[in-house]
Amino acid sequence: MSWLTNVVRPKLRELVGARREIPDNLWHTCPACGQMLFHRDLDSNLRVCQHCGHHMRLAVGLRLAMLLDEGFRLLELAKPPADPLKFRDLKRYGDRLKEAQAKTGRGEALQVAEGAVGGRPAIVAAMDFEFMGGSMGAAVGDGLLLAARRAVETRSALIVVAASGGARMQEGILSLMQMARTTIAVEDVRAAGLPYIVVLTDPTTGGVSASFAMLGDVTLAEPGAVIGFAGARVIEQTIRESLPVGFQRAEYLLQHGMVDLVVPRAELRQTLIRLLGLLLEPLPGGGAPETEALSVQDVVAAAPPIAVPAEGEATGAPAGRAGA
Repeated sequence: MSWLTNVVRPKLRELVGARREIPDNLWHTCPACGQMLFHRDLDSNLRVCQHCGHHMRLAVGLRLAMLLDEGFRLLELAKPPADPLKFRDLKRYGDRLKEAQAKTGRGEALQVAEGAVGGRPAIVAAMDFEFMGGSMGAAVGDGLLLAARRAVETRSALIVVAASGGARMQEGILSLMQMARTTIAVEDVRAAGLPYIVVLTDPTTGGVSASFAMLGDVTLAEPGAVIGFAGARVIEQTIRESLPVGFQRAEYLLQHGMVDLVVPRAELRQTLIRLLGLLLEPLPGGGAPETEALSVQDVVAAAPPIAVPAEGEATGAPAGRAGA
């Protein structure tokens, strides 16, 4: 019996082939059109469905790597006191923080990177929706203040990528105070004469949309992103009326003047390069551009193509891509 078990059965398995376990994350279903997407095709297309163009949420590390030139570095954020109010609902707030940190591998719902976009200095602050819905607490507020101060110190543009459900309720009034703090930080960047660009992604709601996310000199949005303050269902129940089709979507806000440009993800980096070229580089002769009567779409479309410096050229950027 042992001879059959130890010798014959393994030989038969080698000939026939052992049953292989197939990972369950090879295919993804598009939530918009229902098509099956192979994970490599989805990643190579920046998490955008190649069938219907639906923009899925992008991890914060991939977002930074997509926007910034090679050689950027992550800025270390200060660690505020955990659970200052000793808040507890179904779980302790401290336990929720630990779970989110273990799930994402990051300390908070914001990452700040210093580098360049198309060779022009930029500070990029990207929110992480995977971390407690990208909610804004004291740590996120501190991170945005750090980003603004660093932008002023280095004479860099400040770019914020918003993805949040709003203020973090577990921090109560402390989270609401971040709305005022981040607004003041934006004003400091403006006072220094530096551009502040906001990229609204799905979703951007609550206290984040009511503060720094709507204060950009130029406001871009990804297609189909949900952008608003209160939820559509809450608004319908309050006003007792049906909302128009596409309400609170990026395209709807563009039509009503709340967003300057809706940019597909694949074109976002090049659009930022063009904008920074217009906002950071003076015109020949020191004149100011006469664009008062032009929309952002007209300015971006009329701008000549900007050559991106090669690796290490003009920027002195070290080789290698960080933070991904």
